Formats: sequence, C-alpha cells, structure tokens
Amino acid sequence: MKTKPKKTKYVEWLSAEVMHKASRKWLSELQFITDEQLFFDDLIKSYTLQLIDSKHFENSKKIVEKLSELQKRNENLINVVKVHENELEIMVDGIDQPNEEEMYKQKHRDMIVLMSEYFNEYRMLKKRLFDLIKKIIKDEKQKRLLN
Repeated sequence: MKTKPKKTKYVEWLSAEVMHKASRKWLSELQFITDEQLFFDDLIKSYTLQLIDSKHFENSKKIVEKLSELQKRNENLINVVKVHENELEIMVDGIDQPNEEEMYKQKHRDMIVLMSEYFNEYRMLKKRLFDLIKKIIKDEKQKRLLN
C-alpha cells in the first residue's frame, strides 16, 4: 500500500535571515555532536570489557553500530548544511528569481524535517547509551559491595 505525500496546509513564510539563522544553528549542533561523539568513543573504550560481557553484548553492539552510522550521517549532514547555507545567496542577491527562490525554500523545509528527525534519533541513541553505561556502573558497584 502506497501512502500519499502529505500536503501542508499552512506554510510558514521563511525570510532569508530566518533560514540563515536556522542553518547556522544546525551547523553548530552538528559540530557539537561531532565533539560529543569523540566523548562517546572514549566512554565506550573505557567500558569495553563490560560492554562485551555476554549480559550486555547484544545491546551494546547495536548501540555502537548505530553510533557509527550516525557519525557518518553527521559528517554528511555537515556538508549538506554548508552547501545549503552557501546556496542562500539566491535569496539575497537582489535578482528576482521566483522559481529558484521557491525551490530553495522548499529545500529548506525539507531540511527542517531531515534535521529534526536526525536530532531526535541521535538523542534517543544517546539516552540508550547512557542507560546502558549507568546499568554497567550499577552492576560494578554491586559486585564491589558483595566482595
């Protein structure tokens, strides 16, 4: 069964300044995620032995694979946002190009959805990783208390 593409009934008017600020914000968040992923890599290295324990192995394997996938997507999204921001010139060049400007606005709306989905997916993965590490730390503390 094929789904019909949704038609938006209400479309927010996007000025060049608003789109520029949104692009800068996305780029900033993506660059922060790049740094944060370095922290996650170190965290995973610190708890490697506990993560490969049979009790946590399957879950940790899925999380690490997903983190790796999101790292690659993050790099691609940084490039896409930079290109998108450079294309903003169409909106501010003073030349009346209604078709190109409308295409840019539609691309920006698509980017809003894409970035929102990516950030939500990233937050969910981050929560799963922290929950797993928290569980491992609790298990380690219990083992120490029993000994």
